[in-house]
Amino acid sequence: MRVSKRLSAGFSRHGPNYRFDDQVDFDEIRDTFGFRTMVVGNWVNKQERLLAANLIYDALADLAQILQLPPEAIGLRKKLNFAFGHGGQKGVQAHYNAHSQTLALAKNAGGGALAHEWFHAFDHHICQHMFPQRQSMQFCSALWLKQTPDLSHQLNRYLDQFFHHIFLDIDGKNPNDYVNQSIKFDKAMQQMYMSMPEELAARCFEKCISTHTRITNTFLVSGLNDSGLIYPSDTHTLQCTEMMQLYFNQLGALLHRG
Repeated sequence: MRVSKRLSAGFSRHGPNYRFDDQVDFDEIRDTFGFRTMVVGNWVNKQERLLAANLIYDALADLAQILQLPPEAIGLRKKLNFAFGHGGQKGVQAHYNAHSQTLALAKNAGGGALAHEWFHAFDHHICQHMFPQRQSMQFCSALWLKQTPDLSHQLNRYLDQFFHHIFLDIDGKNPNDYVNQSIKFDKAMQQMYMSMPEELAARCFEKCISTHTRITNTFLVSGLNDSGLIYPSDTHTLQCTEMMQLYFNQLGALLHRG
């Protein structure tokens, strides 16, 4: 049985042993992390399913641990669908479809992009709480630059500060170096991608996740230095990480209390 070289090559990981080396399946992933649906493509063979299930389970468990969220919160109140080797875009290693609320990982190249795409899903999901008048396909990060968010809840104020750190300089009035470099890159390439607010936010988030001191997982996030993309500086990342952790830790505490 032929197995994807990317899956069988192995991914490095350091973190808690959540599974105690047991084999998990995709149904367990769906139930543990609170996804609405879990779909695996027909071209994913049995051995690949076994390998991928363990990799995905550990990566999602690591993400929940880093953010201090209950595992079932990863599925965004059972609104998020997950697809592996099914429903992706040609030539794209991973993708979040806001219309169907589906996070899709390609079989051969999805590893390493999970944190980035999960933040897209979160960014889309949380928009309803920050901007009650938003349209269904809009991302919170993009609206944040255009409209005044609802800051009546403390959690929204923490998230507001996270976005401040992602996009603005120390005075909070002008775009920071990270944004300016991304705009400059897009102009040189005659495109509009790197400087899109939702892409800036997702790249910042995955850089924050990659710098965790106790948990590392290259299936969750990897390839930042070799991607050719622009990421925040180490100093900028540290500032953003503090605000990211403050927001998600508070969210987790609220969810744990039930």
